[in-house]
Amino acid sequence: MLVLSLVGVACGGSDDSSADACEGNSKIAFFGALTGEAGNLGINIKKGLDLAVAQHNEANPDAQIDVEAYDSQGDPDQAPALADKAIADACVKGIVGPAFSGESAAVNAKFEEAGLPLITPSATNPDLSKNGWDVFHRALAGDDKQGPGAASRIVADGKTKVGVIDDNSEYGKGLADIVQTSLGDKAVELNSLDPEAADYSAVITAAKDAGVDAVFFGGYYAAAGKLAKQMADAGVTAQFYSGDGTLDVGFIEAAGPAAEGAILTCTCAPKDSNPEFLKAFQDANKGEDPATYAAEAYDAASVFLAAMKDGKTSRGDILKFINSYDAAGVTKQLNWDEAGEVTGSAVYAYEIKDGAIKGIGLIK
Repeated sequence: MLVLSLVGVACGGSDDSSADACEGNSKIAFFGALTGEAGNLGINIKKGLDLAVAQHNEANPDAQIDVEAYDSQGDPDQAPALADKAIADACVKGIVGPAFSGESAAVNAKFEEAGLPLITPSATNPDLSKNGWDVFHRALAGDDKQGPGAASRIVADGKTKVGVIDDNSEYGKGLADIVQTSLGDKAVELNSLDPEAADYSAVITAAKDAGVDAVFFGGYYAAAGKLAKQMADAGVTAQFYSGDGTLDVGFIEAAGPAAEGAILTCTCAPKDSNPEFLKAFQDANKGEDPATYAAEAYDAASVFLAAMKDGKTSRGDILKFINSYDAAGVTKQLNWDEAGEVTGSAVYAYEIKDGAIKGIGLIK
């Protein structure tokens, strides 16, 4: 079993007020959607965080760490009030999250002002690392890597006329724009859809009229599933592509048979890339495999726990520890540049086959 042996992580003993004011166990907080249309992705993240903390607590009964969850529903409008709560809790030493790019853009300046370090396992909009936030760290490559990778896969599949659609979110539009730019004259812009709308016929009609042989959708799994289903119902036979926000069983549930054959991309590690982590996760979750971002969340939590093992109890000291961190995680070597970008730029492709998500390898 993967176990981090940690000692001496109770609150106190530091020159930072966040340590001195904490009465109780130190906390690592999850920040993101646990409910709502993209809640599955947040649940995956929290399971990875929970596993890392549970292993620590089992190995260190006298130095317990708590997990605090802030369910934003992925809503940038709800996120600021939750960020204020996290900041006000002196026992919260770090954030695994925010999960999504939109809420990250809405609250990361608050975390920066408070000096509360964060490692997001999933927010991939590349602009997030361009704000000068010292507290910001990303546990996987951003969409400046995923977008060109997705375009490369689409071109390698022989597609020559690709309709590009997005959900107008910080994440979805950002990724779609990068894919469109990477495709060059092979791209046909089909504009945005409202993910909460029941009818996507406007963009589907545009795709039919343009005669596209592929569609790339930038957005999350619920809307992607509706789009794929409505495309199939309308007789559109174009190959469906999407990114990491769609890499969830919720896409298959929403699309039904129309999900079959869809190609999805992600800079997240395949579930079987670390057999030891895979077994530990399965053992902790009744045989369930780790889903999208779970391993990245485990890595993020493990860095916070390593800081605490090293005797760092204040937010400021933990932040300094993260900024100089360099060690192997379960997904990759974990070290960050000054912008908070992690080493590594791998992009993986996945296919929906026989009603399940199947890894089909590294995009080269």
